[in-house]
Amino acid sequence: MPVSEAVAVPQRRPEWLKVRLKSADTISRMKPVLEGLHTVCESARCPNIGECWGRGTATFMILGDVCTRKCTFCAVPQGDAGPPDPFEPARLGDAVARLGLAHTVITSVTRDDLPDQGAEQFKLCIEQVRRKKADCSIEVLIPDFQGNWAALDTVMQAGPEVLNHNIETVPRLYKRVRPHAIYAQSLELLERARAYGTAKTKSGLMVGLGETFDEVVATMDDLHAHGVQILTIGQYLKPRDHRIEVDRYVHPDEFAEFKRLAYAKGFEHCESGPLVRSSYHAESHIDRPLV
Repeated sequence: MPVSEAVAVPQRRPEWLKVRLKSADTISRMKPVLEGLHTVCESARCPNIGECWGRGTATFMILGDVCTRKCTFCAVPQGDAGPPDPFEPARLGDAVARLGLAHTVITSVTRDDLPDQGAEQFKLCIEQVRRKKADCSIEVLIPDFQGNWAALDTVMQAGPEVLNHNIETVPRLYKRVRPHAIYAQSLELLERARAYGTAKTKSGLMVGLGETFDEVVATMDDLHAHGVQILTIGQYLKPRDHRIEVDRYVHPDEFAEFKRLAYAKGFEHCESGPLVRSSYHAESHIDRPLV
């Protein structure tokens, strides 16, 4: 049963969604190192940018900052993207080394315009991080590759420690939230990634889009049945005027119940809270051996 029922969205965000800014000095120190690179922290307007950059961590977004899909929830600009930057992998590796990161997350815009959906660029970026900061563990947050399993193989053969692909929402809302994605295809991608046995598998959900409590629980069951080990659940926040509206603000008690259920169902790790995003505390998600 849900901890709280759906309520009308208040005019202002509730107290639990207020973000406390972290050290501007740390952020200004990182900016020059990240020059020429995109971070999802900035492009997706992540509410945790102060906290994460305050810890000296960042999530890199490769293949440009323009997405070829038209999802209704995302802050990333949409349109025609240019060709992959051949120098991007080396710049990314250099940045990881200069920042001294122990763990990094590499994600991308969706590149349906490329024959391999951008898989080769993921591989090259992983290789450059390995070359320039060999002790840095790597998580990749990938798109669905349109069901191109050869593209998935390219990424998996590069050896990331964590393979993340976000399911984003419950299947009933896919047509409205992810109109160009297929729920079953995303589940299959996660199951195939788990079958390699070389990386932990991870996925994330947004709530507050109009889903019910029971639908979230059913989606958690689907993810666990398809081999997902790590789960993130966070509040959807409207990033731009022309994106989908927030249906409701989910109370922290309900997030706590999702987390309790996740562990009861057998997930190895769960981050669940109003400001949780898919890369939140990512470094803590690989502290257990593969099973």
